[in-house]
Amino acid sequence: MPKLTFLGAAGNVTGSRYLFEDTNTQLLVDCGMYQERDFQSRNWNPSPLEPSLIDAVFLTHAHIDHCGLLPKLVHDGFKGPVYATDATLEMAEVMLLDSARIQEEDADNKKRRHTREGRRGKTPFPEEPLYTVEDAQACVPLFRPLERNKKLKLDGISATLFNAGHVMGSAMVYLEFESGGEARTICFSGDIGRPDRLLQDAPDAPTKLDYLVMESTYGDREHPPAEDVKARLGAVIKETAERGGNIVIPAFALERTQELLYFLKTMFKDGSIPQLPVFVDSPMAIRLTEIFSRHPELWGGDIEGFKKGSPFEFPGLTLTGSAADSRAIAKEKGSSIIIAGSGMANGGRIKHHLVNNISRSENTILFVGYQARGTLGRVIVNGADPVRILGHEYEVRAKVEQLHGLSAHAGRTELLNWASQILEAPRRIFITHGEEEAATAVAGELRRRTGWEVSTPEYRQSFEL
Repeated sequence: MPKLTFLGAAGNVTGSRYLFEDTNTQLLVDCGMYQERDFQSRNWNPSPLEPSLIDAVFLTHAHIDHCGLLPKLVHDGFKGPVYATDATLEMAEVMLLDSARIQEEDADNKKRRHTREGRRGKTPFPEEPLYTVEDAQACVPLFRPLERNKKLKLDGISATLFNAGHVMGSAMVYLEFESGGEARTICFSGDIGRPDRLLQDAPDAPTKLDYLVMESTYGDREHPPAEDVKARLGAVIKETAERGGNIVIPAFALERTQELLYFLKTMFKDGSIPQLPVFVDSPMAIRLTEIFSRHPELWGGDIEGFKKGSPFEFPGLTLTGSAADSRAIAKEKGSSIIIAGSGMANGGRIKHHLVNNISRSENTILFVGYQARGTLGRVIVNGADPVRILGHEYEVRAKVEQLHGLSAHAGRTELLNWASQILEAPRRIFITHGEEEAATAVAGELRRRTGWEVSTPEYRQSFEL
C-alpha cells in the first residue's frame, strides 16, 4: 500500500520534506532545512529514513527551507537523481554552496566565541558545520532538469511538474501511481504563488486529484493590495531619508531581492522616491539575479516581455560581492538603501548591517517577507529590546517596519480560491507548511466550504494512500 510520511513542514513553516513510498519506489519531495530555532535541532538529528534507499528527490523550488538539507542527505548516502526545473537547479547550486559556506563560517565563529566565553560544549547545537562546501558540491552531479508539463516515468510512477507561481522555476509535483490496482494521483503544491505578481504568472491549479499536500503559510491573514505595498514602501523610504537614516532590508536572495530592485527601478523612474544609493550586499543574490536575467522565458507578471535593458538595473545601484566592499557600506555618508540576506536575519551579511544600524533612531529596519518563529527577524518584529546579534546585545532604537504584501505566498483568500478550482472531491487534503494557527484556519474553512476530508498532519505522521 503506498504511504506518505511527513518529515517536515508539519505544524511549522520550514523544513519541507515529504516521503512517498510504494512497493518499488521511495521518493522525497523537497529536502528542506529547518530555520525556526525551536526546530533547528531536527537538522542535526539522525535521518528518520535511509538515504541510500531513496530512489529520487523532487524539488519544488530553490529556497533553503525546501532544498537546504540536500547536502546532508547526499553526505549520508543518497546517490539518486534530483529532479526540478532547470532554473531551480541552477539556483539551488548557488544557494546550497552559499548555505554550506555560511555553515562553515558560523561554526568557526561559534567555536571561537564559545572558547572566549568558556562555553565550549555547553550549547544546544554542535560547533561543527551541518555540512560542508564539499558536501554541497557533491549534489550538483545528481541534478536532472525536468521541464514543466512533461511527464517523467519512473518505476510504476509518473511525475509531472506544473507552475507554482511562487518564484522563478518553482513547481508543483504531481505524481500518478497505483493503489490496490486502481490509479491514484497526489499533488504536492510546494509554495503557492499569488495571482497578481510582479515577476511571476499565476499558479496552475490541478482540477482533479485524489490527494493534495497544500501549503498554508499565510492561511490566517490577507495581503494588502499591491498598490498599497508600493505606496507604503515609498513612504518608508521617504520618511527615513528625511530623518537622514538608512533603510536596511533583510531580503531573501531568490525573488524578493529581484522584486525589490524592480520596484525601486520603477519608483526612481517616476520620481515617487528620492534618488538614494542602493546596495545589494549578498553575493548569492547577485548570482541569482544573473540567473534570473538569463531566463526571460520564465518571466511573468509585470516583467513579461520586458525589452529595454534589465528589469533589475538602474543608476545608483551597487552590487557588493566582496567582504571588503560590504564593510565599506558602513562608512557611506547620508541615507542609503541596504538589501542583504538572509530574509529572516538568521545568517549572512544582514547581521552586520543590523549591528551597525539597529541602535540608531534615524534608521529603519524594513522586513519584507515572512519571519518564522524563533528567527532573529521574528524576534525584532515582535518588539524585543535589546536583541542579541552575533553574540552581543543591542538596543533597538531604529524604527521597525514590516511589509506583508510583497510575499510570494498566496494569502488566505488566494489559497482558498486556488483549492476551490478542484472539480471533484479529493480523498484527502493535507495542510502543511504553516504555523498551527494558519494551518488550522485553512483546514477549517476548507471543510466548512466543501465538506472534504482535510487533515493537519503531525511531524513524522504517516498515511496510507
